[in-house]
Amino acid sequence: MSKKPNFGAMGGMNMQQMMKQAKKMQDQMAQEQQNITSQEFVGKSAEDLVTATLTGDHRLKNLEIDQEAIDPDDPDMLQDLIIDAVNKGLRGIDEATQASLGKYTKGMI
Repeated sequence: MSKKPNFGAMGGMNMQQMMKQAKKMQDQMAQEQQNITSQEFVGKSAEDLVTATLTGDHRLKNLEIDQEAIDPDDPDMLQDLIIDAVNKGLRGIDEATQASLGKYTKGMI
């Protein structure tokens, strides 16, 4: 009579336990992603002349431009301020995502 290999046990955890743990982690990740998506992130340009509000799913929700930023003779300055504010808001989303979900992906890449 040959002895069957024990494929179900891996380090004391059977396949069913591993699948249950993976599902739990997947649910936690989805919940954390949902939390980020429901938040708003604000980016402000130099001197707070432009404020961009973004949702956690990378959508621009609001853009406020201070009157001082509007110079008809220098439209490039306003463009730069808008880009700066939006990029800072996007960076906030990325940082929150990394802080929240990075613990799950650490060492995977």
